Amino acid sequence: MQLSGAQILVQSLSAENVEYVFGYPGGAVLEIYDALFQLSKFEHILVRHEQAAVHAADAYARTSGKVGVVLVTSGPGATNAITGIATAYSDSIPLVVISGQVATPVIGSDAFQEIDMIGVSRPCVKHNFLVTNINDLAETVKKAFHIARTGRPGPVVIDVPKDITQAMAKFSYPQGEVNIRSYQPVTQGHAGQIKKAVQMLAAAKRPLIYFGGGIVLGNASEELIDFVRLTGAPCAGTLLGLGAYPSTDRQFIGMLGMHGHYEANLAMQNADVIVAVGARFDDRVVSVPSKFLAVPKKIIHIDIDPSSIAKRIRVDVPIVGDVKNVLTDMICLWKKQEQVFSETALNKWWETIEAWRSRDCMYFDMDDEVIKPQYVVKTLAELTNNSAIVTSDVGQHQMFAAQYYPFMRPRQWLNSGGQGTMGVGLPYAMGAKLAAPEQDVCCITGEGSIQMNIQELSTCYQYKLPIKVVNLNNGYLGMVRQWQELYYSNRYSETYFDSLPDFVKLAEAYGHVGMRIDKPADVEGALREALAMKDRLVFMDFITDKTQNVFPMVGNGKGLDEMVLPPHMRESKADSDVNDVKDRDYDTRSVP
Repeated sequence: MQLSGAQILVQSLSAENVEYVFGYPGGAVLEIYDALFQLSKFEHILVRHEQAAVHAADAYARTSGKVGVVLVTSGPGATNAITGIATAYSDSIPLVVISGQVATPVIGSDAFQEIDMIGVSRPCVKHNFLVTNINDLAETVKKAFHIARTGRPGPVVIDVPKDITQAMAKFSYPQGEVNIRSYQPVTQGHAGQIKKAVQMLAAAKRPLIYFGGGIVLGNASEELIDFVRLTGAPCAGTLLGLGAYPSTDRQFIGMLGMHGHYEANLAMQNADVIVAVGARFDDRVVSVPSKFLAVPKKIIHIDIDPSSIAKRIRVDVPIVGDVKNVLTDMICLWKKQEQVFSETALNKWWETIEAWRSRDCMYFDMDDEVIKPQYVVKTLAELTNNSAIVTSDVGQHQMFAAQYYPFMRPRQWLNSGGQGTMGVGLPYAMGAKLAAPEQDVCCITGEGSIQMNIQELSTCYQYKLPIKVVNLNNGYLGMVRQWQELYYSNRYSETYFDSLPDFVKLAEAYGHVGMRIDKPADVEGALREALAMKDRLVFMDFITDKTQNVFPMVGNGKGLDEMVLPPHMRESKADSDVNDVKDRDYDTRSVP
């Protein structure tokens, strides 16, 4: 039977067991939307902006472990999707983004709503395809899903010209395994390297297991837990790794990096052997490589992506492979060889770590008059029993969420790590709720971030998505203000929002429940009330302390042991040293 290109595309998506497609219609994809209407193979989620479509599909993928699917039109529809694609690319999220394109004969002629999507997307996709022959369409879809979900996952773009969606051809979806000669990810780690890694780790006096988002993406959380408990070593995670190891477990010493835990950062700096699993030593984790390596240490780096290994930090034992497989092999070998750490050395290391931990870097003073954002997050964690799916935007509220909500399982914490994309919180919550409708989904956001995709409140109403929005409203672009306070002598350039909307009225205008909370005594009651409304989206506008900063903090050019500490931990000038630049000279002369 002959089918149109649009019908072939829809049938191909159905063959891949697609559950949701997130998108927005336009001229170049009308044939596809007509096929969606006629065939009814899966549910289409109509967003209010293409950026939100990609973010929602991204969150659906993060939560479910499946490939997220997006459908956008040509030109501005395609370019609006780029921020979401770049976000997914940075965090290795499997997506298939289908963009419409002008008809093949007019490509390159500056036709209406034409953009070179292949060229535009190339820097931020794992791969992209331009389909110029209808007979290649089904096979292209098959390849796209394979590339997106295997190896190091990532977004794949399929650009489909309008005439291809209208052409007719026989449909038969390819069966069996996909074999792409130039794309053969290595999944099994090298046995010799694994043996070397186990021996190196066993000889350590100050071991540390450092894990990242690769553990979550590789479904290797159980193997990580088994390995950490088997060895008895401390472990620490990145922002995207949170939840891969239970945050309340004694062996977990906290989040690493710019706003990481005091004890985690010092352990990372002073360890003599580090096992990095599914993490990439990025600049927000180790800051300055030379300072990080000032304390001699051996590094074992495990990742499925060979290009991530030794990209910033020299590595002693590189292991390319699927983290789940490599950890399984390391566990087997550790047991087989009956490896153990020196008990004396390990106990001494733990004593040091516990001394650091006893300083309680996450302590904050309560206030009877002003709501502390930390208190809101802590209370939310207690009321949800640390079990809600939490999404966040980017800024101070993101760090408060990461620091004060103890994540207990993988795929529970969704936020933009590599790109730091403001505006992801609400669409992430949408995608998460569709992927896990039985779970409480809470979006922790700020008054700056939420306004970047606030129109998606309309989508939430249409599809009855009872998300709980926790808006930590401090009247500033909080993280920018923090940097301007600490590093730019309180010159608050373009960070104050003196024209904020009434979020309660705005939420109500979209058909939801709005609450404004400005007293600490009302925080718990408001959260309880909101969480009890299982079938309504509730927007809680918490008016929080404008002066709160996120500590500890590793400033630019500083090492992990040079943190700016919270006030209760400051014992010397260095503990609060932020390299003030008030003496910076500015040339105010006009340039001829």
